[in-house]
Amino acid sequence: MTTPFSITRRVEFGDTDMAGIMHFSNFFRFMEVAETDFLRARGLSVSWIEDGVKWGFPRVSVTCDYQKPAKFSDVLTIAVRLEKLGKKSVGYRFDFTNQRGEPIAVGRMTSVYCRGTNSDQIESLEIPARVREILEGQL
Repeated sequence: MTTPFSITRRVEFGDTDMAGIMHFSNFFRFMEVAETDFLRARGLSVSWIEDGVKWGFPRVSVTCDYQKPAKFSDVLTIAVRLEKLGKKSVGYRFDFTNQRGEPIAVGRMTSVYCRGTNSDQIESLEIPARVREILEGQL
């Protein structure tokens, strides 16, 4: 994917600590929203039921490296890039910038294509060719 998908999101008061700086954990929430919007823009979802079977992309790894604080009322742009498309997994990169274009943080997330089983478990599966094409932006 050459052009990153991006969303903007304002840092609300409830996202911050007493110093008005966005709490580190909220970067993960913002990444989740960006991933969901990225998938939705392609007609996909992080979780769905089809023919009575639950499917989804649960997260198995997430990291975030912080470069500069995000503060109350900042408008952040979160650019989403498909960094790696494995046999069963999807790796994303999230670049956070503020309204001045300054880098704030870089996050990474790995999700695995899964389906629910009858015993309330999940099992990972190979990502179907059509879903791969959609993720790669070919459809």
